[in-house]
Amino acid sequence: MAKSQVAFNKKEKEKKRLKKRKEKLQRREDRKSNTESGGLDNMIAYVDENGNITDTPPDPTKKKKVKAENIEIRIPRQEKKIITERIGRIEFFNDSKGYGFIKELDTQEKYFVHVNGLIDEVQEGDRVVFELERGLKGMNAVRVKKVTP
Repeated sequence: MAKSQVAFNKKEKEKKRLKKRKEKLQRREDRKSNTESGGLDNMIAYVDENGNITDTPPDPTKKKKVKAENIEIRIPRQEKKIITERIGRIEFFNDSKGYGFIKELDTQEKYFVHVNGLIDEVQEGDRVVFELERGLKGMNAVRVKKVTP
């Protein structure tokens, strides 16, 4: 007669497995019996008029009407701010590339000018009247008009 092949370690593993199964069944029974404490109503959260999360529903008297036309979905564009009209002289202008620089007579500052910002055709050395606009890399001269001396 041979001894049984079941070792002590195998018996312990079987006991643990059965114990886990009983605990799982017990938890399932507890959940079924306590349906009122773990329902969907306890998981709902509301946002009040100040943006805070609460567990109470919002007050309908504080509700504001919003027109659909007033809702902007994109980032609002920044308006280009025009400063004042200034007087300067064309320091450099490249006709083939379509850009140049204007040196203001009062402050001696140089401003970039593009061919799209010109009203009259200009050449180097011409006196001009222009306005400034903020561009991507600094101030740009726009609405450039030639001044007759």
